[in-house]
Amino acid sequence: MGLFDKFFGWMKMKKRKAAVLCIGLDNSGKSTIINQLKPAQAQQSDIVPTVGFTVERFTSSDISFTVFDMSGQGRYRNLWEHYYKEAEAIIFVIDSSDKLRMVVAKGELDLLLGHESIKDQKNIPILFLANKMDLRDAASAIEVSTVLELSKIKDKSYFICSTNALTGEGLQEGVQWLSSQIQELK
Repeated sequence: MGLFDKFFGWMKMKKRKAAVLCIGLDNSGKSTIINQLKPAQAQQSDIVPTVGFTVERFTSSDISFTVFDMSGQGRYRNLWEHYYKEAEAIIFVIDSSDKLRMVVAKGELDLLLGHESIKDQKNIPILFLANKMDLRDAASAIEVSTVLELSKIKDKSYFICSTNALTGEGLQEGVQWLSSQIQELK
């Protein structure tokens, strides 16, 4: 527990808690991203593919996140919808170096946005992470946004940023945006 956490605890101020769903195709980097967001002492050295889902926690300056890291393998994607109703925000991770599978990711995004539990939540923010920007053939965040047709999302706030899950580059920018969106939901 950090000094500020202790101070807020003494002052009886609690961090806002938020349940976040982290989805995307398999091998997009979801688990590695979440691992990077955890405190250094809680990070794992070996990341293995998620089977089903895992629950992870990390905090920003003002929010305590509980993240449901959902498997992106085809046979597990139907599990995502069981968590839509409880999610206060969504992190959608895209492998920006795999241009062929971006079409599959777009299909999954369309299913997500068309699901009744998500359509009913007009104020649910969606953070798109265009991951693996360190790879030579990676598409830019603008190119990913175009393929996913993000400009067609009219009823939800969203943000896309370029990331490198291995180094953590771009992750703080995304988390700061997500934190500000969640704070506005109070």
